[in-house]
Amino acid sequence: MSRRAFLRSCLALGALALLPAPAAASFQPSRISVTVSGHGPDVVLIPGLSSGRGVWSSTVAAVPGYRYHLVQIAGFAGDPARGNAQGKVAASVAEEIARYIAESRLDRPALVGHSMGGTIAMMVAARHPRLPGKVMVVDMVPAATQLFGLPGAAPRPLAGFVRDELAGAAVLRRELKSVIGRFGSTDWLDSRNDAGVVSRSVEELMVTDLTPELPRIEAPLTVLYACPEPVALTKGAIDRLYLRAYAPQRGARLIRIARSGHNIMADQPAVFQRMLRAFLAGR
Repeated sequence: MSRRAFLRSCLALGALALLPAPAAASFQPSRISVTVSGHGPDVVLIPGLSSGRGVWSSTVAAVPGYRYHLVQIAGFAGDPARGNAQGKVAASVAEEIARYIAESRLDRPALVGHSMGGTIAMMVAARHPRLPGKVMVVDMVPAATQLFGLPGAAPRPLAGFVRDELAGAAVLRRELKSVIGRFGSTDWLDSRNDAGVVSRSVEELMVTDLTPELPRIEAPLTVLYACPEPVALTKGAIDRLYLRAYAPQRGARLIRIARSGHNIMADQPAVFQRMLRAFLAGR
């Protein structure tokens, strides 16, 4: 090797040594795992209770042009409980997602969360307001008990009962299926879900009220909410429920999705994909 080539090699090696190591390489999350798909602006997708990242598959395929970060919450959809085997689930997952965004050096990604995932997205946006560029909540309110008309003081004893009994009482689990389904996938009884993680998640959701934190959200906030047909409430009542729920976040954009159940992505996929395109494009 000539002296000039040797010096050139040394300079190249020196330049490589100065490059920062990939930020996410040192991050070993215990409450989530993330797979990345596609190329373009960053979008973080967060599923709901007992759901896996697969709930976003058709959406990712239908809305290309973005780099999707698909979150899997440990304990749901066949993933071992790992770090979620104890402690709060939603709040702890929100902190891990915030750390993932920071350490992966994502540039103000869009956050999209369904149901419990929407709660987590709001937690990230309120508690780390400079991280997300925009937020979409899919069929969730800041205080989950608003969906059932429970007064503020009522959820705590009920939540403790759910936590203590949910994992072991098959009859109770079946009776509560319609309630739990409002927080995520209707297949929450599936044996692939860790019962302890599910029960503690439900307890946490029932006592969580993010209403006081809404003003801390700096990123534009879009909320899609389902309006099934036939409906137990009138469309006007559903509209008023969401308007009241998000009143502290004056800039929130609320969009009713007609003829849809809780899982809007599956019930009205074309509509959801159109709304997501517009949201991501800033329209």
